[in-house]
Amino acid sequence: MVLTVEFQLPLGRMSAPIRYAELARSLGVEAGKRAYSNDVRREVLRLRASKGMVLDPADRDTYSTGSFFTNPIVPVDVAATLPESAPQYPAGADGLVKLSAAWLIDQAGFGKGYGLEEGSASGGRASLSTKHTLAITNRGSASAKDMLAIAREVRAGVVERFGIELHPEPLLIGLTL
Repeated sequence: MVLTVEFQLPLGRMSAPIRYAELARSLGVEAGKRAYSNDVRREVLRLRASKGMVLDPADRDTYSTGSFFTNPIVPVDVAATLPESAPQYPAGADGLVKLSAAWLIDQAGFGKGYGLEEGSASGGRASLSTKHTLAITNRGSASAKDMLAIAREVRAGVVERFGIELHPEPLLIGLTL
């Protein structure tokens, strides 16, 4: 349990170099460049809110696990088996590539809002976010079992379609995927 946190932030008006392409584009700067910290904060909050990642009591997508699966890091030869449209990023180590878990999920047939339909594994109580496929959301009365049912379906579907196993980002205590 964390009771207090103290941060020492660097002084100055400029941010650290912007590493995320989407954020850089929305700020109108090149990736690796800096922007005014206040602008970066405002834009990060706007982008996160558009994905249901900022608490909004009126938006059921904000009641989520956040990004449930990590982006897999695979050998180059595994990445080469994917369609050219599959986003791939250098993983920092020779011969390894980072893939987009969201792209894999979507291309395996699990679109935004998957699980909301009647008869789904979670009974519609849990689903993928209607804003992006990486978050598993609680639609109001989901249990951990409901959330994991969606995660298992998605994970199995990605393995079946691409042979790539996704791993959960949240720490599952007393639960298994």
